[in-house]
Amino acid sequence: MTDKSSEPQLLNREISWLTFNRRVLQEAQDPAVPLLERLKFLAIFSSNLDEYFKVRVATLRRLSKLKKKTKAKLGQDPAEQLAELLAEVGRQQHQFGDTFRNHILPELGREHIHLISESELTAEQRTWVKQYFEENVRDLLSPIILDDNLHHLFLRDQSVYLTFYLTEPHKPEKHDEERVLAMELPTKRHGGRFVRLPDVGTEHYVMFLDDVIRSCAAELYPSYGKVQVHALKLSRDAELDIDEEVSDNLLAKIKSSLQKRATGFPARLLFDPAMPDAILRAIEQKTGIGKEELVEGSRYHNFRDFFGFPDFGLKHLQYAPMPPLPHPTLPRTGSLLAATARRDHLLHPPYQSFDYVTRLLNEAARDPQVSDISITLYRVGSKSAVAKALLKAAKNGKQVTVIVELKARFDEESNMFWAEKLQKAGANVIYGMPGLKVHSKMLLITRAEEGHNRLYAYLSTGNFNEATSEVYADYGLFTAHPEITREVAEVFRYFHDHLDKTGQFQHLLVAPFELRQQLNALIDHEIKLARKGKDAYIILKLNALQDERMIGKLYEASEAGVRVELLIRGISCLMPGLPGQSTNIQQRGIVDRFLEHARMYVFGNGGDAKLYVASADWMNRNLDRRVEVAFPILEPDLRAELLDLLNFQRQDSVKSRDWQNNFIGPTEEAAAAEGEVRAQFETYAYLAALSRPARKRPATAKKAPK
Repeated sequence: MTDKSSEPQLLNREISWLTFNRRVLQEAQDPAVPLLERLKFLAIFSSNLDEYFKVRVATLRRLSKLKKKTKAKLGQDPAEQLAELLAEVGRQQHQFGDTFRNHILPELGREHIHLISESELTAEQRTWVKQYFEENVRDLLSPIILDDNLHHLFLRDQSVYLTFYLTEPHKPEKHDEERVLAMELPTKRHGGRFVRLPDVGTEHYVMFLDDVIRSCAAELYPSYGKVQVHALKLSRDAELDIDEEVSDNLLAKIKSSLQKRATGFPARLLFDPAMPDAILRAIEQKTGIGKEELVEGSRYHNFRDFFGFPDFGLKHLQYAPMPPLPHPTLPRTGSLLAATARRDHLLHPPYQSFDYVTRLLNEAARDPQVSDISITLYRVGSKSAVAKALLKAAKNGKQVTVIVELKARFDEESNMFWAEKLQKAGANVIYGMPGLKVHSKMLLITRAEEGHNRLYAYLSTGNFNEATSEVYADYGLFTAHPEITREVAEVFRYFHDHLDKTGQFQHLLVAPFELRQQLNALIDHEIKLARKGKDAYIILKLNALQDERMIGKLYEASEAGVRVELLIRGISCLMPGLPGQSTNIQQRGIVDRFLEHARMYVFGNGGDAKLYVASADWMNRNLDRRVEVAFPILEPDLRAELLDLLNFQRQDSVKSRDWQNNFIGPTEEAAAAEGEVRAQFETYAYLAALSRPARKRPATAKKAPK
């Protein structure tokens, strides 16, 4: 929080992020969530925290080593901030452990699923595990002795390691009194982290691979009377220290930086609290890891591996299937280009299938009248159907232009792979922009029709990634609207000529040119209306709200009488309800079955609401250092559809939390009239009703704002 009352009061960004991850943990703690899904939320929490240490904590550690004068310019001391964050992380990890040990494990047992350790094996199970170990595990092990002959032990980023502490040798004269060994847990080569044991009647049994190895450790080292096995895991600094420039050797720089990431500075070493001091000292000595990177963890690490926990075919412990719905206006077969020529269409992954996008690309790749395809790729799947369609188009002689973002954190490797394949196939591959990330999601197709070129576009809030489209809730627009597609073409022209496009856009809001300025103008218009005594409101659905200037503008709007509703899934540095700053601001966020990823901006505009769907959150980087696009929805029925879906989010009384993570239930009036509203389930039902032959827009729980 700032100290000066005249300045906007802000919530610390890092604390806000941890508040969001606490919402993920709440889902794991919620008994109404199916049991195996609760395990997945623990996996998400763990994976999020890993990334947090690799990026944010690592950055704070770097900042804390700056000179005093430089640190003074940062405001809060990085070391103090780091201590505050680590204390909160410790509290959350304690809750995580309690949730897993004292709630989820007992509930699994009541459902006849037993995650057992080596000490809980029956005689028959022990015999089976030993045989399994000999046949499937022993040959995968490669321990290293930590003795004077080993000068340095390198620990791979995000891998679990097992340490072996060998004591009480049977023949001391032939063996050292004790030995320390370490090895990487062979999770990938084994094919997963879990080993499913034979069922016993209706009871299901499963073990960590770690515990299978523990159970057979004595057989590995028969010359010692005591073998203790413990786990540890290292997270390394994931920041890419590369120049934000476009040059011929950018690809080489990215590759080099990825190699450095694997060997980057340690950000956190998690260790089993039962690990003997001798082991910890040996690890510190052989790795060079300092005490400040040591974080006491638990017996097991990498809970993200619970994404692969067996489900035993128990459907009642999982979410009921929500298969992708047919689209009400896009054809299941036939030409998508022809359908887009007739009218605009909104796509809602994962409620509706992302296959419509890949079908469009494949159709364009085959169509002899299509001459050009341009696309931005921010995060590409490892088995990308989108990239394969682009390869097909290039091989069919189309002019394919692909803007590949090589600095999309944690997806650089996949992006590079497809960029190189596309380039070899003859595509024109552009590696980002000088000093900017390309975060907009755009596809543009040029087709010859009746003696002139017609443009078709697909604009989205989500990536061209089939895998994430199954869990990320996004919006996508198919359009051939001439004014929109012409401006999309202007954005793609910017990637070629690098010329300032300020003033070129009448419909799109484009960063880094005019997005910030246009948003300010839209807010100022609501302020003007409010000061004239007219109804004024702003509704924002975002993943993150961090930009201090935009928060200050929302505070100004609030105090002028503008109603501001925020639906923010992740980080939010804005503090609602502050006297004199944010009294007219309400904020909520939803964490549920799907990841809320779409962004939408709605401005009341005196009764003729302006509605934009966007790739951009309201963060410094999105507004100033990225190429982002917000696009209007022009068709009245599609605007009404989006507002209906937005209203479900505004009224969610099951999965909504306020900015302090308190659940927001229904008001007494709403509960009596309509009962509970769960936005994602209501959305699915709404879109299912749209897909039926009558295609009438179903009623929403509350009318769209006027």
